[in-house]
Amino acid sequence: MHLPSLLQFLSGLAENNNRPWFLHNKPQYDILKGEFETLVAEVGVRVRKFDKELPPFDAKKAVFRIYRDVRFSKDKLPYKTHMGAVVGLRNMNDKTRPVHYFHIDHKGTLLIASGIYNPPPDVLKKIRDHIVAQPALLTKALKNPAFKKIYGDLSDEERMSRVPKGYDKDHPQAVYLMNRNYFCETTVDLSKRSPKDLPGKIADTLEAAMPVVNWLRGIKA
Repeated sequence: MHLPSLLQFLSGLAENNNRPWFLHNKPQYDILKGEFETLVAEVGVRVRKFDKELPPFDAKKAVFRIYRDVRFSKDKLPYKTHMGAVVGLRNMNDKTRPVHYFHIDHKGTLLIASGIYNPPPDVLKKIRDHIVAQPALLTKALKNPAFKKIYGDLSDEERMSRVPKGYDKDHPQAVYLMNRNYFCETTVDLSKRSPKDLPGKIADTLEAAMPVVNWLRGIKA
């Protein structure tokens, strides 16, 4: 895809986040969305080479809408200032399975992530119980050299300040029992230097997350 055009459009949208501006520039958006769908499809082809559980998917359905849901938000701006997609089947209501995700925002930041975000209480309990029962499996995943180099650790987004009730505060993996989310993420600044092979860069980064993805898939439903 033509990355400079996408960044220019998203930057303009961030400065003019209103319906008249978007409608005036929608022909360009439609072109960029088509290019982004092609990027998602190319990434998907590469990811399926190392993630055998990823089925064929429709890239058009994998891309998120640019329209924000403002019904329950104090922020009433109508449009997102990034373009993002799940690499795979976009069933975000299924919080029991880890997913691959990436987006490009108006500042030129490429965010790449894999795992489970905001799991429901029953899934969260299963993950924590799995950590308690077999802590060595999580340790092994987090010590994987490729994972550590790219991601460093699991995200600490919304991490609790103390171990939840019912779990041992002295458990060797106590810090991860405090997690409310189980995913890893990293960013790339595309505004400074864009990779020559953008689909390859995204896919290689997602491949480094597979130890955590496979660990999450190993948790019994």
